[in-house]
Amino acid sequence: MKIAVLAWGSLVWDRRDLAVAGNFEPTGPRLPIEFCRVSGDGRLTLVIDEACGASCATYVAVSTFSEILAAIENLRTREGMPNASAVGFVDLASAKRSVRAIERHPKTVEAIKAWTIANSYDAAIWTALGSNFAERDKANEPFSVEAAIGYLGKLDKLKFAKALHYVWNAPPEVQTPVRAAVKIRWPEV
Repeated sequence: MKIAVLAWGSLVWDRRDLAVAGNFEPTGPRLPIEFCRVSGDGRLTLVIDEACGASCATYVAVSTFSEILAAIENLRTREGMPNASAVGFVDLASAKRSVRAIERHPKTVEAIKAWTIANSYDAAIWTALGSNFAERDKANEPFSVEAAIGYLGKLDKLKFAKALHYVWNAPPEVQTPVRAAVKIRWPEV
């Protein structure tokens, strides 16, 4: 089974123990991506968001695993997720798709399925975390570009530095409204 691992954020430049053959290449499907998830360390991270994401080219690498459950577990471990339900997948052989990914971004799941077929993969997996920006223990307000910039401006020095590092190191193909606003407000040094 040939399994595509899709990426648009830190997986591209920091694979760690993610088992992929070769480097990630910018030949994945265009997906609606934005910096609208607050990570555990305070960074704004990239997630698929059909409401406010910008259409961006994504990256792909082939998993070294030939079984979908092993590839999902490998991605779950790399992402530090407590369970595999936040790993999105389409498996063409079984016609199964991730329930959680369908709940979070149904149009994107269909686009990934079509891309998987068109590019001769048997399956595709991706990080299917959603935006949590508005949650009480995160930014605690509805997501907008202005709210994201305000959130970043309130971080302490260490968290702020990590947050900017993540935005600045995102792959060049990932151009979103938040990234553009960060570059204007805090140009790279």
